[in-house]
Amino acid sequence: MKYHIDPDAKSSGRRAAMAAATALREALVARGEANIVVGTGASQFVVLEAFIAEPDIRWDRVNVFHLDEYVGLPIHHPASFRKYLWERFQAKLPLPLKSMYYLDGEIDAQAEAERAGKIIQQHPIDMAFAGIGENGHLAFNDPPADFDTEEPYLVVDLDEGCRNQQFGEGWFSSFDDVPKQAISMSVKQIMKSKTIVATVPDTRKAKAVQACLEGEVSNLAPASILQEHQNCFIYLDEAAASLLSSETKAAAS
Repeated sequence: MKYHIDPDAKSSGRRAAMAAATALREALVARGEANIVVGTGASQFVVLEAFIAEPDIRWDRVNVFHLDEYVGLPIHHPASFRKYLWERFQAKLPLPLKSMYYLDGEIDAQAEAERAGKIIQQHPIDMAFAGIGENGHLAFNDPPADFDTEEPYLVVDLDEGCRNQQFGEGWFSSFDDVPKQAISMSVKQIMKSKTIVATVPDTRKAKAVQACLEGEVSNLAPASILQEHQNCFIYLDEAAASLLSSETKAAAS
């Protein structure tokens, strides 16, 4: 795992997008097509905007997988991640994608997780976007996360901290409106990605960043598993990095 600290979220997000685009281009050159995972949420706003503006990418040779989605949330809801990915990513690309594999949380969630899992097992992931939640979650794998399952996608229960984060970010009009379950890519599936690009801005993520970067690897801080990935790049702004030790900050590039 390597990490970078930039002054603000915009510069951090742009640097993350450049790294992701480099990994994508390398995969396209090596194999003629590429498989990537695109995340959602407030942490990815700048990243995706900069990513789709990157030049010289044959998007028509790219297969995209959806990281996670709420169970039971209509696609027209402002918090729908399918809506997010369409509006902020797919619809803005200069070329149509080869394939876009959305997760549909409005149908049988377990059947949908199994369907998506069968597809992704046939597409080794070259690059995955991710973030770190306020409770340390990775995708929607809240603590205590399942580090052992081989299933690519899971139906998971969302804990109170995760649901409070979604409400606090303004996606829902009340806490009670936040769904209690989601379909999420599993921790092991995320870790199978050749490259992981994680972007984590904002002061409210500082405690989770400290726990996941400086603490022991533990399913109680799910994103701490990223310490074990040899090609994971974490992009922080100064606010998110504010609780890191001076030694940790000095080691960042």
